[in-house]
Amino acid sequence: MSDWDDDEVNDSDDDEVDTWYEMDLWVAVGVWDEVNDSADNEVNDSDDDEESDSDNDDEEVTQPASEQEGDQHPEVTVSAFTETDQDGEELITHYKPPSLPKVTISAFTETGIAESSIIVPLQRAYTGRYPVISSRLADTPSATLGVQGLLDQLNTMLGTSYTLDNQFLSSLLEDFITIDYDFGLIYGCLRGMWYINDWSTLQDVLGRRRDKDWEERRDALIGNRIVNPNLRPRHVWDLCSNRVVPLWTMVNERKYHMRSPWPQPISHAWVDEKDRAVVWTPINGYQWPVPIPKDADLNLIRIEMLNLGLEYAWLDVLCLRQVGGPEEDLRIEEWKVDVPTIGAVYQNGGDVVCYLSGLGRPLRLKEGDLESDRCWFRRAWTLQEYGSRRTIAGDTPDGQLHVKLTDGTLETGLLLNFKRPQQSMSFFGVLKEMQRRVSTNPVDKIAGLAYLMHCKTIPAYYESQSLEEAWTALVNSMDELYRGCLFSLCPEPGNAGKKWRPSWDQVMMKPPPANDLLLSNIEVDRDETRDEDLANYADCIEGLVRGLAVVEEKSPSLASWGTIRLGELIVKDKDGIEHGFEIIATHTYPIPEDTYTLIDARSDVFCPSYGWIVGRSLPGGKFEKVSVLEISKTEHDRLEDLCIDEEHAYNLI
Repeated sequence: MSDWDDDEVNDSDDDEVDTWYEMDLWVAVGVWDEVNDSADNEVNDSDDDEESDSDNDDEEVTQPASEQEGDQHPEVTVSAFTETDQDGEELITHYKPPSLPKVTISAFTETGIAESSIIVPLQRAYTGRYPVISSRLADTPSATLGVQGLLDQLNTMLGTSYTLDNQFLSSLLEDFITIDYDFGLIYGCLRGMWYINDWSTLQDVLGRRRDKDWEERRDALIGNRIVNPNLRPRHVWDLCSNRVVPLWTMVNERKYHMRSPWPQPISHAWVDEKDRAVVWTPINGYQWPVPIPKDADLNLIRIEMLNLGLEYAWLDVLCLRQVGGPEEDLRIEEWKVDVPTIGAVYQNGGDVVCYLSGLGRPLRLKEGDLESDRCWFRRAWTLQEYGSRRTIAGDTPDGQLHVKLTDGTLETGLLLNFKRPQQSMSFFGVLKEMQRRVSTNPVDKIAGLAYLMHCKTIPAYYESQSLEEAWTALVNSMDELYRGCLFSLCPEPGNAGKKWRPSWDQVMMKPPPANDLLLSNIEVDRDETRDEDLANYADCIEGLVRGLAVVEEKSPSLASWGTIRLGELIVKDKDGIEHGFEIIATHTYPIPEDTYTLIDARSDVFCPSYGWIVGRSLPGGKFEKVSVLEISKTEHDRLEDLCIDEEHAYNLI
């Protein structure tokens, strides 16, 4: 990992480059030699007049297609939008690109495979107006093209007629050649900045973007916690250039405010290792190996994504540094932040494109696949990848998406249901679903829950962390109400670490609460400084619990409540008179007969019963959980009439 010079990026000696190409790109766009002011004025005279008229994002302006007199191209009337920084300061004006001619790339030109042999129709060819370049052109070394050749190709693809008289542009292209970029990476880095009003400001604008992105990643991790769960991804796959580029090179035609739009995510389940190939590809600059199915091809996946309307995509194997590359230490550092925030891409990136039979493969779900550990529906990571809307990739004319539901197969019914909008699962519904899922690294099941828990902060990712350490870090980051659910609804005390909530082993091995409709309103706060979990403003009573110490093998049950055990609660009113109340346990954990402190979980008023946490008050304001029980609304109203509850604040152990 290389260090930045103090006068280039930041005053700190510890500031470091995040990615393999960002240092080189910074050399090209951040510190090129100064060009004299007279040349600046000569190139940008016409632009200065236009800049004052382009304050509004949607204002129509006339932008010459070329800066040179005698240009053969007519003037193009386009809309403009002004990029601003976080303080609203105007940085640069972008002109919307002219209407570009259609381009075509095909499976044959990209891979040498005949289109007729490609099973997935959308992988055969793409024809459209995205400024897509061929892989052959993308792979061309910039030195082979030279400065004029580079500019000619850029002008051709982007519908402009810039010349090397623009000394800022020519200097930039020369620097790209010096650092030995291929055309694809140059194209990917520049096409989002190609239609601008003032090339002399490009150095400053790109520098601010890069700095802002770097600062957000630096500030996102405080200690072992990510304070910005919605951090955008570090890299994106630019499908037009077929290159992985920094997020900050993206631009959208809306108010920018120094933030890039989200790339559209691709979801897939990794195939078995024996069916997997490790590919070294120029798409990511050969910086880490890309594991894909042996019968898949990244160039064909690209064609399918373009046909589905994607321009920028996020694919883990390409955009997330993988194991086996030359910079393993850098991968470990990046994964601390990049892995926990994967969920944000799938929740914010629009339609999720899903390969359910393996990356790039045709959709083929056969009997038994749904029980396979490699099935998309059984992988831990894909639980957070549902998104609000989904597009199934790998479709074929005779595939299961075109079979009527009347065929009666589980696989077909599942696919049709999968395409429909999904309602979010309950807190315990998410935990229950994770029970049946698998991951190569067991700690990934915990990491895959972080975004689904809607935490304000999420734990950093440590692949060698113990399961209980990772679970504790996640619980400590949860919302107070979710922590309250673990406290008030889980019937057993924790058997590792804290007793007030279940251990990770209990979460995965024990059935979820039978009546999680109670939706406890009790909150468990967190004091990080003192490492304490607090139940503040808890309404408590003291009483004798009996009748729940024995669990019979065959207990009566209700379909919606599960196992039901009946017991009795004895309390004394203010005059010392005893009163008895019927209590219910909807679980099989025994509660020994004893006098306990009971905390009212203040369940939702629409529920048929109310939850109580059973435990013991200990010296120092501590509370030790024993179990939970319920009481019907009628009995609860009788109990409230006694007015014997007291408010306490407890430190939960």
